[in-house]
Amino acid sequence: MKDKNLPNDYNSLSIDELTSEANKMIEDLERNKDLESSIEKYQNLLKLNNLIEKKFQKDVKDINEKTKENISKIISEKNAKKIK
Repeated sequence: MKDKNLPNDYNSLSIDELTSEANKMIEDLERNKDLESSIEKYQNLLKLNNLIEKKFQKDVKDINEKTKENISKIISEKNAKKIK
């Protein structure tokens, strides 16, 4: 599902902020009795969920890369101390 139909400001929000928006959408869907408007709102919720997943995956990837860099740095420093 494409997330291009979501408001552009969603791209600048954090995962926590996006999750809060998703929770608001869920609450609205639970209160809403109009099935026709619920379908569109549910589709927007799915798009928002997709955006949250993408941001989460990017954050996990960034954390993994930083961890690998830190491990490499520690190993290099440890090896340098052994040589001295």
